[in-house]
Amino acid sequence: MSITVNALVREDQGKGASRRLRKEEKVPSIIYGGTKEPLMISLNIHEITHLLEDENTFTSVLDLVVGKSKDSVVIKDIQRHPAKNTVFHVDFLRVDAKHALITTTPLHFIGVEENEAIRLGNMLNQFVVSIEISCLPQDLPHGINVDVTNLELGEHLTLTDLILPEGVIITSLQHEDIEAHDQTVCSVSEPKLIVEEEEEEEGLESGDSEADGEDQSEGSDDSKDGDSEEE
Repeated sequence: MSITVNALVREDQGKGASRRLRKEEKVPSIIYGGTKEPLMISLNIHEITHLLEDENTFTSVLDLVVGKSKDSVVIKDIQRHPAKNTVFHVDFLRVDAKHALITTTPLHFIGVEENEAIRLGNMLNQFVVSIEISCLPQDLPHGINVDVTNLELGEHLTLTDLILPEGVIITSLQHEDIEAHDQTVCSVSEPKLIVEEEEEEEGLESGDSEADGEDQSEGSDDSKDGDSEEE
């Protein structure tokens, strides 16, 4: 099922024009790429906000309709208000069905609840949550599954361990030295951090106790000295 984004052409540019659009509940945006010239557009704030609530919007080829024309696009960048988190600006990139596109797709970690090591109280460390991929528009996945069902304590998965959909490649692994770019994606380890924090707290408590004891003994010596002086 295709996702449609409706837009209007905007003539005015600049910060003042963008502020006026936002007051009218519109989002200033732009389409670029391909053989056409960049086009300044505006979106309905409510429509685009609703579409962005669906993760598939970020990982799909969208039908961007402007008047009577329609472009196949992907979302290239989104700017949000730093305080309100509302959509401030959207960049769309035109795509060609015959040419590969480069984009980012999320990693979906599956099998966590079935993993025996994790069920016993160990931790799944997620070092990479999204990766840059290259593929034809029709092969664009909504995400890549990382199955950790059988990952045991002390084991890890790297980029080369991922099972990719047909036609999809990881851009960082296209270098000659694959090993140098083969990042660790996840691992299962003991919850060491919690243990270390408890040990540090115990160490601080014992240190405080020793310090208190020294203060008390010093106080006792002072009182003795004082008594001898008075005598």
